[in-house]
Amino acid sequence: MPRSDHAARILLLEDSALDAELIREHLERMEPLPAIHRAARRADYVEALSTMEFDVILADYSLPDFDGMAALELAHERVPEIPFIFVSGVLGEEAAIESFRRGATDYVLKQRLIRLAAAVERALSEARERAERRRVEEHRELLVRELSHRVKNTMAMVMSIVRRTARTAHTIDDYVENLMGRLRAMADAHALLFETNWNEADLNDMIVRTAAAYRLDGGRIEMVPGPLTLLDPRAALSVSLVLNELMTNAVKYGALSNHEGHVRIGWSQETDAKGKPMLSLAWCETGGPAVTPPHDKGFGMTLIQRTIEYELLGTVLISYPQTGLVCDISFPLESTGEPILGPAMAAEAPDGIRDGRS
Repeated sequence: MPRSDHAARILLLEDSALDAELIREHLERMEPLPAIHRAARRADYVEALSTMEFDVILADYSLPDFDGMAALELAHERVPEIPFIFVSGVLGEEAAIESFRRGATDYVLKQRLIRLAAAVERALSEARERAERRRVEEHRELLVRELSHRVKNTMAMVMSIVRRTARTAHTIDDYVENLMGRLRAMADAHALLFETNWNEADLNDMIVRTAAAYRLDGGRIEMVPGPLTLLDPRAALSVSLVLNELMTNAVKYGALSNHEGHVRIGWSQETDAKGKPMLSLAWCETGGPAVTPPHDKGFGMTLIQRTIEYELLGTVLISYPQTGLVCDISFPLESTGEPILGPAMAAEAPDGIRDGRS
């Protein structure tokens, strides 16, 4: 439907040239002036419905080779959302009631064309309101479907994390601590996304929230901010889980497990061979206990690798110099869709990266 400040497009079904001119004169009282297309016979009317777009239809009730009820039926079949108004000199009460029953919007007698412009404007206004209600309802249904989709995916992630964490926990306290950390990471990522209406999350904010959850002294974590980096929902949830695993490992076994260690986090944006934007994220620990490569690949290691490789189609390189764990992550910044997190939970292994510790 046109906005109220746009000219209405009117299809006029009228065989009488004189009556058509009178109708046109009364419609010219509308502002802005409407665009009127006249059809005198059935063939012209059918062609206009098939080839042109209109905002309202005006039709005589009696025509030489046609009748208004048939015109109403055709309009109802082809353009049911378009208001249909009878403009006739002979429309009795029974015919008027029957026309409304079949879907007519209004009727105006030719003897009282003074009310035609108001009737058309009212019909257009009501049609705009109906169109807006349909748009709102369609948007609501879309949001409900999207919410259902996201809830199902989130529940699948939670169930997978709960199951894998339970299988690899050594004690109940260990299980609760690891599970709560992973669920908190998911919750923090969701909170950031909700703040932006589920559009994008700022990587800097994600790192700050992850660190804040561990109540660490400000100097223990050094951020080397790169360019503004906004992550789509899939990347935000994935990176949040990865950051949580790295932070948890650093607090338990790495640089943040003593009072002297530090973590340095930085990122940059680059382009790959095809010119597509890439994010490079570097995590570097120093000052913690001496590090040796692990004998087994823990669940935390598997979660990090598969989240980056499968969910974000990126690469992750974890190395174990004696000075502290180093993790270099790279993945494309282009949107890859809704998070699944299935592959990230696939491995059976002891929990944690553990830096070579059991």
